[in-house]
Amino acid sequence: MTTLKIAGVPEHFNLPWHLCIQNNEFTNHSIDLQWTDVPEGTGKLCQMLRNGDTDIAVILTEGIIKDIAAGNEAKIVQLYVDSPLIWGIHVASGSSYQSINDIKQGKIAISRYGSGSHLMAFVNAENQGWETSKLDFEIVNTIDGAVDALTEGKADYFMWERFMTKPLVDNGIFRRVGDCPTPWPCFVIAVRNEVLQSDPEAIGTVLEVINNKTAGFKGIENIDIVLSDRYNQKVEDIREWLKLTEWSQTKLDKTTFDKVQDQLLRLNIIENKTSFEAVTG
Repeated sequence: MTTLKIAGVPEHFNLPWHLCIQNNEFTNHSIDLQWTDVPEGTGKLCQMLRNGDTDIAVILTEGIIKDIAAGNEAKIVQLYVDSPLIWGIHVASGSSYQSINDIKQGKIAISRYGSGSHLMAFVNAENQGWETSKLDFEIVNTIDGAVDALTEGKADYFMWERFMTKPLVDNGIFRRVGDCPTPWPCFVIAVRNEVLQSDPEAIGTVLEVINNKTAGFKGIENIDIVLSDRYNQKVEDIREWLKLTEWSQTKLDKTTFDKVQDQLLRLNIIENKTSFEAVTG
């Protein structure tokens, strides 16, 4: 039995992994895949890969490309979700802000530097024609931290996946003033180089099993009910999310990689480019 550690956000995108683990689909191939939920998101996942606290991460495309360019000894082995992530832009329900334009000077709650909530704030600012060098951040670690920061006025807005934050909107804690979809496929699977070198066959098997699951995921009977119950979502919201979400079973292509890296460079999020070969495995 080969033991591999994997980590990802506790969100609906990752249910296929949990179903495979539950159904012994990895252990049937002599792999003990040990999952860790990381509510802090991509910045923490990058750190875990660097520290060897996880072997595999299901991680935001822009975040891991940035971190590999900055020296993270890992590679992207595959795309995981091919569709964009729709980032909701949220303010406290009692806030005076009514539109995206109102938050131009606002302080942004982010889970941590290098996270999606941090990087996408730059993408959104560029989309709006704002001066990206003037963005101001407050680190909040998790969604719960963002609730506190916005409610207490320590930060003005928070960007997070629209459907995962919708219960907070429905419950009158947040108000959504707009959306900002990623201009690229949102999630990839990254593996530490050391693990890729020592256990390439096991990594190949993991990908084979998860790809088989994601290819038929939408066809699983009552999957909308399962997702709704597990992630505290309304069934109609889950059905809309399923329509918008496409999983991938293919490698990251160079065109997509170049698009992400060029935008990160333009926004001064990275200082130097890295090669496609250095990032993909």
